[in-house]
Amino acid sequence: MRDIYRAINSFEQEFERVHGVCINEAMTLCVLSEGELAASEIAKRAELTSSHCSKVIRSIEDKRLIVRTMGKTDKRQMYFRLSKAGENLLNSMRCGSVEVPDILKPIFEKECSSQIGE
Repeated sequence: MRDIYRAINSFEQEFERVHGVCINEAMTLCVLSEGELAASEIAKRAELTSSHCSKVIRSIEDKRLIVRTMGKTDKRQMYFRLSKAGENLLNSMRCGSVEVPDILKPIFEKECSSQIGE
């Protein structure tokens, strides 16, 4: 268990060094690649708690990777979408852009091969 934890931690540190975002920020960008969404929907799709999602949204908004807009019918409702910088960063996050620790390679190989086959 400790080896898996260390491998995940190592991967996330390298991922953040290479791409400038943590894994949760990257997952949120991936979710927003589907289009404009409310924070509650982002949290649901990224499987984050509402409070954690709020922090992640604030962080990537500060990095200018997403854009916030007000709801048309309910001005209290906020929606988020990728900015051009967010789209560019997401496009750079492809399989192989960060070295994967050996213990995690079976998971990544399965996911990357399914993405290539799409």
